[in-house]
Amino acid sequence: MYDEPGFLSRTDAEYAALTLETFVYCSLAAEGVDDAEVDRIIEFSQRRNVARGITGVLVFGSGVFFQWIEGPPVEVKDLIASLHGDSRHCDIVALDQSVEKRERLYPGWEMERVAAEDIREVLEDALESAEDQKNVAALNRILEHLKSAPLDALGRS
Repeated sequence: MYDEPGFLSRTDAEYAALTLETFVYCSLAAEGVDDAEVDRIIEFSQRRNVARGITGVLVFGSGVFFQWIEGPPVEVKDLIASLHGDSRHCDIVALDQSVEKRERLYPGWEMERVAAEDIREVLEDALESAEDQKNVAALNRILEHLKSAPLDALGRS
């Protein structure tokens, strides 16, 4: 049936109906984490994520990380656990986490670094809807940090 004209191939059907976990978070970079360290993180992530089926984007600027991760639920859960144990950042705030059947938003992006011009607005929106008091406190600390850092440095390598 899949090989008949007009039907999706098996790989196309499997791709279109993937069960993906999405994890979106922000965090505050630890002292000493700079653009060079972030570049190393990206390089490592790109190699590792190919084998794990994980795609996404990473935004870094003024000492704040914002990341969108998507992939197989088991792999994303393992990655979340490793993120919480990573000493290169703190105040991890989960902005969104879900599991659903859908197409990837970032196919072919094993992990890409993108510009960070709108990070403050994203964090302020997250703060407005945050209910968990730990997340509210962490978001306030991150936003306070952004007030003390030059926003014109956001997204620069």
